Amino acid sequence: MALSFPLVGLIVLTGCSANDSDSAEVSSSLDSVANAFEHVHGLGADPLTGDTYAATHQGVWLIPTGVLDDTYLAGAPRADATQPLQIAGLAQDTMGFTVAAPGQLLASGHPDPAEPSDLALPNLGLISSTDGASTWVALSLAGKTDFHDLDAVPLDDGTLRIYGYDAGAGTISISDDSGLTWSAGAKLALRDLSADSAQADRLYATTAEGVVVSTDVGRTFTAVPGAPVLLLLDTVDANAGGGLVGLDPSGVVWRQDDAETWTQTGTTGHAPEAFAVVGGSSPWILVADATGISASNDFGNTWTALVTLSS
Repeated sequence: MALSFPLVGLIVLTGCSANDSDSAEVSSSLDSVANAFEHVHGLGADPLTGDTYAATHQGVWLIPTGVLDDTYLAGAPRADATQPLQIAGLAQDTMGFTVAAPGQLLASGHPDPAEPSDLALPNLGLISSTDGASTWVALSLAGKTDFHDLDAVPLDDGTLRIYGYDAGAGTISISDDSGLTWSAGAKLALRDLSADSAQADRLYATTAEGVVVSTDVGRTFTAVPGAPVLLLLDTVDANAGGGLVGLDPSGVVWRQDDAETWTQTGTTGHAPEAFAVVGGSSPWILVADATGISASNDFGNTWTALVTLSS
């Protein structure tokens, strides 16, 4: 594998002069980023705005992508950021996260500890943002549910089907009205789930025994023949060739082609924390691990660093 880590990076400083206030502010800022990025729960990119996000235990962050070429998000406009930016200063523990539709983000998790909350339990339920994570609106299950994973696909009537993994109950929940009401799916010990945008009833999940698939809206699952044991998984848009891409626990990237054959296509060299396929005719993948966040347009053969963590 050839690694490419140019230009954009985050260097965590180890100290500063007591009388150098500028250095102190930089060090404090970098330390806060390093602390937030210890736990990256989700990644996503919005094709409408061109923004790329990392959901962490200290809020949702805007990720700089200016070093990537115009095939990323098909040349959509991008923010001028050169370093990660905590959006609106919000520090909620954002567990589940997905770009549900162009211009709409969905998330779950726990409230910002600095914000007053009247929730009976410290669970956000399902929340939604249409302004790039600057503000959030509660949709359902506030104070009840902590979704550790979320995915959404459009239905024929224009609403969203949302799949959520209820970590407390160990079950999959399904909403067919854009997150307002829910029904129960399978009870399953899973690490990651991914809905097939071309077939809304099809849902994939990674488990300790291997990749499983449901064709009945997440209510029953069967093993995917020949699949490696993956930690994280995502589907590829049909216009980009379709199929699946995933990472195993050691960071090896696997791709399933149309013939349902699995092939190793690259590696990160590290255990992954979060993963996403960025849609479009030229697919990119995003990976977060202990070294930071990187992007690849050749399914992991080469990488470009977007955020680099070092000490």
